[in-house]
Amino acid sequence: MDYKIRSRIWIESKDGVFLGEGRVRLLKAIAQTGSLSKAAIIIEMSYKKAWNLLDSMNKTAQKPLVITATGGKGGGGASLTAYGEKAIQTFDTINQKCWEFLDHELKKVSL
Repeated sequence: MDYKIRSRIWIESKDGVFLGEGRVRLLKAIAQTGSLSKAAIIIEMSYKKAWNLLDSMNKTAQKPLVITATGGKGGGGASLTAYGEKAIQTFDTINQKCWEFLDHELKKVSL
């Protein structure tokens, strides 16, 4: 039988979680839709929770991950910064390397 190990990782700061799977999904959905509210709908998260996560990430990050514009007659919006794109790429790379390492270690053990 072919086994695989899966794990969930997250990056923490002294203030708590900075990036994790759910937060990265939110960032990717914002990049896709250009909107925090639409991103929340896509990933089936309440707008309030999405806003709180985004606010937490932006406050914890060295630079903003997302820039938001307040809604109104023309509508608002949200866009990833270059720093936000790099954060997603870095998290995805670390996550993939973690899974590869765990799969490699599993092969050393006979189950």
